[in-house]
Amino acid sequence: MKFLFSLLFLSLNFSSFFYYTIARGGERSSNYSGFMSSSYLGSARHLFEENHFQKLDKLAHGYMTNYDLEKAITAFGRRCANISRIYSIGKSVEGVPLWVMEISDKPGEEEVEPAFKFIGNVHGDEPVGRELLLLLANWLCDNYKKDSLATLIIDNVHLHILPSMNPDGFSLRRRGNANNIDLNRDFPDQFFPMNDNLDSRQPETKAVMSWLKRIRFTASASLHGGALVANYPWDGTQDKRKIYYACPDDDTFRFMASVYSRSHYNMSLSEEFQGGITNGASWYPIYGGMQDWNYIHAGCFELTLEISDNKWPAANELPTLWEFNKMSMLNLVASLVKTGIHGKIFSSDCGRPLHASVAIKGINSTIKASHAFADYHRMLAPGQRYEVIATMPGYKSKNTCVLLGEEAMTVDFILDPEIASNGNLLKSGCDCSLNNKSRFKLVEFLPGPHWEVSLILVSILVFLCFLFKRRVIFNHSKQRQLVGPKRSVVI
Repeated sequence: MKFLFSLLFLSLNFSSFFYYTIARGGERSSNYSGFMSSSYLGSARHLFEENHFQKLDKLAHGYMTNYDLEKAITAFGRRCANISRIYSIGKSVEGVPLWVMEISDKPGEEEVEPAFKFIGNVHGDEPVGRELLLLLANWLCDNYKKDSLATLIIDNVHLHILPSMNPDGFSLRRRGNANNIDLNRDFPDQFFPMNDNLDSRQPETKAVMSWLKRIRFTASASLHGGALVANYPWDGTQDKRKIYYACPDDDTFRFMASVYSRSHYNMSLSEEFQGGITNGASWYPIYGGMQDWNYIHAGCFELTLEISDNKWPAANELPTLWEFNKMSMLNLVASLVKTGIHGKIFSSDCGRPLHASVAIKGINSTIKASHAFADYHRMLAPGQRYEVIATMPGYKSKNTCVLLGEEAMTVDFILDPEIASNGNLLKSGCDCSLNNKSRFKLVEFLPGPHWEVSLILVSILVFLCFLFKRRVIFNHSKQRQLVGPKRSVVI
């Protein structure tokens, strides 16, 4: 009997140790080997779960409950109504709303600005992110028009904050949701046919995927715990090997991860991860992750940020963790407007905005300009030369080479419609010219000696149309107001 109790004690301690080594994706195996019976293992596992829940329940004192979190979000919305909008993207398995705080000088309005999202508490037992994201929102509100970085972000970025993607898991003090599904394994995967059935996905996963269809996010980050590192794609490999597996925008992701790591109190000093950053597949491969899905299917450059060595630290450590991560969070969001290339795409025939595609030669990744304003925002690593290409069906593509420095650069495109074999334009957003029938009616209306007058009127109309076209392009160009030095190019 003594032997059995000793063995149970050792197994519990080993399980606890193994649990805390799991960060963004390690999975405990459900297959046990050895001489112990399945009934004994079942009771041991049940005892471990009870003890583990009790331990986390004690640690939860000082953390916001789901009810507290909702009250805090509502209070923020009331206090900071001039720069915020509160909305829900859906509900959890247990029906808890997934609340989002949008922070901007014009919340809820579509503008010529990039959008960034933070997601916390993807795993229910990693609650630090939900606390820090509330602190971030309130800091921005308190420092708007007082601090230059807060003002830069609010005036030039639409920031969306989802403090808890997994409120049910938080209440249950476990990694998975109410169905015990790891939400960071529930997205469609590029390498293996998994999670392709919409009906089988979790409601929290569906909510995030629908969210990205409604809002065109330029970049994002999810906050996790269990390590201290900024993780970037790819998260998996084709053959499941643990190797560095670079995505097309590897340089850009390394830059973004370094922005966070270098701004952190001690992340960049890591002895385990050089510079405090890591390629996901090089660390350990995972499949069905949210990070890769964002990049592939939504053109959203997402990082997975491990912000605390301890998954669930005591609540009295939260102020320190906030101070360690504050500048990293702010600088990552600000990098959307401080670096990269930004611009709009117009049609040369009448100056209308075009929902065109923007590609970088040599990088197999394309983003789209918006429908409303045809603005685009492309994250790129600074200090390199890039060939930027704008394309649109029915228009001649255009390209230009830029040497991107440390500051953001504006690159606008004016595309010419292609000419069909009969001489007509293949695409035209407006009709500024008078066709033959219209001209005939005008001359008929002013017959005889007044034909000169009709000719003058036609000339005036054409000239006014030209001025209108230039004015539209000029006004569109003026709408973009990025803070800090930048170069502008019109192609």
